[in-house]
Amino acid sequence: MTAVVDAVMPEMAPDAGLVAWSEAFSEMFALVAGEFAQAPSRRRARGYLLGLLSHEERKNGWTIAEFAGDAGPGGMQRLLNFYAWDEDAVRDALRRYVTARIGHPAGVLVADETGFLKKGRGSAGVQRQYSGTAGRVENCQLGVFLAYAAPDGSRALIDRELYLPESWASDRDRCREAGIGDDVAFATKPELARKMTGRAVAAGVPFSWFTADEAYGQNPGLRDWLEESGISYVMAVPCSQRCAAGAGQLRADELAALVPARGWQVLSCGDGSKGPRLYEWALAGLAAPGSRLLVRRALAPDAKGRPELAFFLCSAPAGTTLAELVAVAGARWAVEDCFAEAKNETGLDHYQVRRYRAWYRHVTLSMLAHAFLAVTAAAADRAPGTGAGTGKKGSRDLWTAIQPAENIQPARTHNRQQRPGDDRPDRR
Repeated sequence: MTAVVDAVMPEMAPDAGLVAWSEAFSEMFALVAGEFAQAPSRRRARGYLLGLLSHEERKNGWTIAEFAGDAGPGGMQRLLNFYAWDEDAVRDALRRYVTARIGHPAGVLVADETGFLKKGRGSAGVQRQYSGTAGRVENCQLGVFLAYAAPDGSRALIDRELYLPESWASDRDRCREAGIGDDVAFATKPELARKMTGRAVAAGVPFSWFTADEAYGQNPGLRDWLEESGISYVMAVPCSQRCAAGAGQLRADELAALVPARGWQVLSCGDGSKGPRLYEWALAGLAAPGSRLLVRRALAPDAKGRPELAFFLCSAPAGTTLAELVAVAGARWAVEDCFAEAKNETGLDHYQVRRYRAWYRHVTLSMLAHAFLAVTAAAADRAPGTGAGTGKKGSRDLWTAIQPAENIQPARTHNRQQRPGDDRPDRR
């Protein structure tokens, strides 16, 4: 198993990248190794993480087992389904790892969900529901995640919850078949975001802001909880959002129409793959203390000749500048980058498990592997005289931040054979 470490590392001089990569991985794994009390589970977990970090095209039980040198997927399946280890304790260690290495007092917590397409009806929480990933209603699972975004552009996922639809929560027999305990009740996505943010606060995660899209921003319960907790936020809301302003109750788009021409400023809300994300921005005061409506207007008109508008409710301390609020609004893209990176690089959506706990275990290990790449890329950014890393360059393959792409080759310990489930969607 330990030979796999060398296979997954870059082919660099022993006194340079290879040794550093090995030490960094071992340091990261040491933070969670104690949660796997028995040698078989600890060995499997290490191999599973290395498999997730490999360049295997698909990272399911078969391919990870092959990468680790196993004869079949049984060991990796036992790791996810039967071995005794606490996936929440590993999540907590992951959160400490991220905040210790890229944490910053001005950090931003970002909540969002992503979809996992599935066949059948046996996987925990699966049903036909809207998936932003697919852009339509699909048979899928939905996971709600909390990402951490640092001011330098570093980002990683630090928490996760599987969304359990009401149709599942009300059918306890179906829940038991999928390994969902009777104590797991229905919770909305904003409630799951609140739960994860509360855990981050309790753990002492350094941050100053919370942000999310319309699904969360228009939820008054989440907004009230954030304000009661003293957490500043910038959250997207629909154009129909009612806002209490000096002129009375107005829709967000009605309030935006009152902004004079001189009230707009061109600012970047962060760098994307094509450079700075430039928009016109305006700020309108609201009746509640510290509350404001932030309006974003596209520089060019849409196909109908009208400028595209987006709206954000803000709760922030007095003296917070427009530029600060714009930067927080732009930080929301960090979670989208994390989803793309984790799905492309560390197999976040490659799992083939049905049961509730197995979902948490795979997703947590995938998040940990992604965090390792993110932390390593951030360290490369900070290294003197290097141009590597993600920095403010937007979403990209994190592997290219820590090693030359041409040196990345998946380890092979067996001749490749077609295995059940390889390169096919989960049909369970």
